[in-house]
Amino acid sequence: MNKTSSKTLAGFKYVYLVAFFALLSGFFHPLITNTSFDSVVVGVLVLFVGLAGGVLLYKAATSEKRRGIFLGAGFALMAISLYYIFQLSGRV
Repeated sequence: MNKTSSKTLAGFKYVYLVAFFALLSGFFHPLITNTSFDSVVVGVLVLFVGLAGGVLLYKAATSEKRRGIFLGAGFALMAISLYYIFQLSGRV
């Protein structure tokens, strides 16, 4: 696989993730109710924080050198994402 094809595939992965997270965080609700997209943007950002935490936890499982750093940072990002979710739902 050449570099151009590899970069195109990597770019497509990120576009797919953004589109999936936008749909997951309720992209169509503001279109139907004629409200702002602020909640969708915040929802996408919360999902990306959780995804980053999950990636760091995966790297902790595959890394031998920096396992503690990846574990701590991964669980911290997951906790931050969970806090944001509770804050958005009005439970905090």
